Amino acid sequence: MSQKSSRIPGFYKLTVEERLEKVSQFAELNEEEKLCFLKNGDLSLAIDKEIADRMIENVIGIYELPLGIATNFLINGKDYLIPMAIEETSVVAAASNAARIARVRGGFEAEASDQVMIGQVQLLHVPDIEKAINNILKARENLLEVANRQDKVLVSLGGGAKDIEIRKLGENEMLVVHLLVDVKDAMGANAVNTMVEAIAPLLEEITGGKARLKIISNLADRRLARARAVFDKEAMGGEDVVDAFLEGYRFALLDPYRAATHNKGIMNGIDAVAIATGNDWRAIEAGAHAYAARDGTYKPLTRYWKDDDGNLVGEIELPIAVGVVGGAVSIHKKAQICRKILGVKTAKELAMILASVGLAQNFAALLALSTVGIQKGHMELHAQNIAVMAGAKGDQIDEVAQRMIKEGKIRLDRAKELMKELYG
Repeated sequence: MSQKSSRIPGFYKLTVEERLEKVSQFAELNEEEKLCFLKNGDLSLAIDKEIADRMIENVIGIYELPLGIATNFLINGKDYLIPMAIEETSVVAAASNAARIARVRGGFEAEASDQVMIGQVQLLHVPDIEKAINNILKARENLLEVANRQDKVLVSLGGGAKDIEIRKLGENEMLVVHLLVDVKDAMGANAVNTMVEAIAPLLEEITGGKARLKIISNLADRRLARARAVFDKEAMGGEDVVDAFLEGYRFALLDPYRAATHNKGIMNGIDAVAIATGNDWRAIEAGAHAYAARDGTYKPLTRYWKDDDGNLVGEIELPIAVGVVGGAVSIHKKAQICRKILGVKTAKELAMILASVGLAQNFAALLALSTVGIQKGHMELHAQNIAVMAGAKGDQIDEVAQRMIKEGKIRLDRAKELMKELYG
């Protein structure tokens, strides 16, 4: 038997089917496994393989996630159905329940700043730092003009490069020039990267230094979204529950180990909506966690307190860089449909929705943790998944799942035993 090798010259030149055949030979996939990448049962695919082949490299097929709808969301007086693409159980249900509780007292109030992204140019070996700073400031208008020549459409829409900032890093080790760009309804990475690459040679000339990295920053702290909600104490289960909730929140406020999981719960919701709408959830994650540590200690992205009536008030603030035009959002059919379900027209509106969903998700997780525990909500869906893995179908799934939950034995071996006992 010949030894397998991942060295496949010209792999990128092959068709999708030819690449899949090569991978199938390498991994010994059968026909059913191969077809999984090109077909999706009775469901239509989000994108056809030809489009997928132009979105990323070396495509062999399409991989989809479950798409659910979170209900009950009232944001700034407007009702929304929220598409969420995620594989984790309980997330959609938790968001819906949190939105139902928030709805009692008017739902979510949200806002977002202007859609300003930061492009960075790293300047090294600058002979005179202070002189370089002065020269950059004098050349500000020229730098902005050069940047804006790169995207006349964005400028015509009222966006484009708006300002220059300068930072010194290390012991005068380097200068970093920030180009502030209003990207309007795009995520903005392509526009910003093009602009900083265009001004880099001019910055070298002005400063006498060497421009090394020219790239967007995902710490989009000029592009913040905020949401706030009052969670009715009676809908939560009483003021004792509110107090228990706040004790759980205090843990995250004092401990970065807990804060990391606290913020992960926020991103469960935000990422799911970002994926559903074709946005770069990795960029949002990077910005969120960097923002959580902006003061030198990793902190929760949410705040909670009691109002004068004993109700729980929650707030969230974080960078959210999303787009409704450009990139994958413009060519992924289901992403387009998900934005239609949301009814969003602008990136700012989408950012406000994501912030509200993040707050809802965090509230739901912390409410469960501080009362019944996180596993209760997870267990029913987890048990159903285990039942499916054991071969259950249709009504068998609920029957086997409920038996395992009642026994407190949610395991694959027990699910298989129950399948034999119940159905032979």
